[in-house]
Amino acid sequence: MEEALLRAVLFGTPILLAGLGALLAERSGVVNLGVEGMMALAALTAFAAAQAYGPLPGVLAAFGVGALSGLFLGLFAVTLRANQFVAGLAVAALGLGASGLLGKRYEGLPLAHPLPEGGFALLGAALALLVHLFLTRTRTGLFLRSAGENPKAVDLFGVSVDGVRYLALGLGGGLIGLAGAYLSLAYRPSWTDGMTAGLGWVAIALVILAAWHPLRALLGAYFFGLLFFLQFRLQGSVPIPSEAFAAVPYLLVILVLALSFFYRSGNPRGLHAGLRTLPTRRSSAVPSWGRASP
Repeated sequence: MEEALLRAVLFGTPILLAGLGALLAERSGVVNLGVEGMMALAALTAFAAAQAYGPLPGVLAAFGVGALSGLFLGLFAVTLRANQFVAGLAVAALGLGASGLLGKRYEGLPLAHPLPEGGFALLGAALALLVHLFLTRTRTGLFLRSAGENPKAVDLFGVSVDGVRYLALGLGGGLIGLAGAYLSLAYRPSWTDGMTAGLGWVAIALVILAAWHPLRALLGAYFFGLLFFLQFRLQGSVPIPSEAFAAVPYLLVILVLALSFFYRSGNPRGLHAGLRTLPTRRSSAVPSWGRASP
């Protein structure tokens, strides 16, 4: 039992970190579908920097690349008012393609000094609490939530809505970068093309499952981590194909997204808000394109 809980935390940590990053963006009014590509590019950057300068500079480099990736998404989704879904998918494809191309020289190389998984797990839990306090107890967090729920209120205070959204994308991108660093510096201290293995998409579903609440995201990430642990533990011990176990977490992701869509379909305003470029949210604590019941 203790082993299962420990592995659930360790498996769930990259999902948690990436989910917190996506959550910050969505609370500000920007849907970030580029998480998968941002994680992959950050994982490569972390490994390359760790090879040259050590693991801690690798972590900082991953945070920086993640933040820059978030700002890059903001250029299209915020400044140019491009469709958020299209812009996010483009960033995901670009990140995956660039990391696969640039990472060929690092494949098969060992990491001399990997970081402990437990340290990252503690960092993830602490960041979930800090994000919660930031959103609920600080003035900047209030502006960030208002930028997603009621942008006109932010304008009344003389604060730039676009600036707040860029801040959320930068900070959120940095957290996504930490998720990538965890993969290549701690969880699997190496670089392999495709090592994110769809975890970025799981993180996006986690945000919806957690109803855009950081502490619920903490529990949800560990739940997904437990599913991944059971997937590996039960393979070969029960007469079920391994492919079926591998598909379980992603089937749950599809289920969460489908339930969210059906919920939105009963609220046309919320549904159409998700199809707009920059959704204008009203009196809701969560994004109107995917409201969850309180």
